[in-house]
Amino acid sequence: MTDIDEAEINKARFLEAFGRFAEGDTAVLFEILREDFLSHTPGAPAGRDAWIEFIKGSPIATAEIEIEHVVADAQFVVAHYALTAGEVRESVVDIWRFEAGLIVEHWSVTELLV
Repeated sequence: MTDIDEAEINKARFLEAFGRFAEGDTAVLFEILREDFLSHTPGAPAGRDAWIEFIKGSPIATAEIEIEHVVADAQFVVAHYALTAGEVRESVVDIWRFEAGLIVEHWSVTELLV
């Protein structure tokens, strides 16, 4: 498999999982995040299960999400999207690192839109 193939596979897996999550299917996180998943986002708890519970209780779980850009290489998928939760609108960039088709690490940057 070439790096281009792997990039396209990871991007497709991400988009399918992100789409399901955006529709309210939080169980998809258990399918796409590897058991030893680590988020580098400040304030996010350590560990996959704790992070999923954190996300399920956060505004993103019920927010409106509009994907702007998704780029990928053999190891990373980067997503830029607008998130609207109530009166709050943010621009978000997430970086997801994949291994063997599963997400193993996550970084996030957000900007409040006025």
